[in-house]
Amino acid sequence: MKKLIVAAFLAVPLLAISQQKAAAQCTDLHFMLQHEVVERMIAKPSEPEYGRLSVSLQYRFRLERLFTVAPSSFRPPPKVHSAVVRLVPRPLAELDALNEAGFSGIVARAFSMRRKTLRNNLSGLISPSDLAELGIDPGKRAQSLPVAAFVTIANRLAQRRT
Repeated sequence: MKKLIVAAFLAVPLLAISQQKAAAQCTDLHFMLQHEVVERMIAKPSEPEYGRLSVSLQYRFRLERLFTVAPSSFRPPPKVHSAVVRLVPRPLAELDALNEAGFSGIVARAFSMRRKTLRNNLSGLISPSDLAELGIDPGKRAQSLPVAAFVTIANRLAQRRT
């Protein structure tokens, strides 16, 4: 399998565009990014940095911050700290969303207005009673849900469409 190492200025677009291709073709990926971006990538539910980026990447990869890099390591030194993160693709058997585009859409919509609850952000897609039936409190905000909860919601919606 291939390894992929990418410069920081290419990393975020690559993450957004080629998650599926990179996951299928690489054993692991390493990125050096701004420390704050890495914190958003590896954040856990209910942490302030947890968001759409966290959920999207953690669905497809196991993430590990390897080390930080001080600005003094570069010439000229940047005004930000950097960190190196490792992404290991999850086995296909663990990627259990029935419709990955639907999963991505649910995640995007759930985080579209961070201060709103799931009841508000997902209205028109799934009812509060359906969320409760899935064991998900419709009064919670998206940033409190684990990745598996987004998969559960997306799968319920995918099953309705078939």
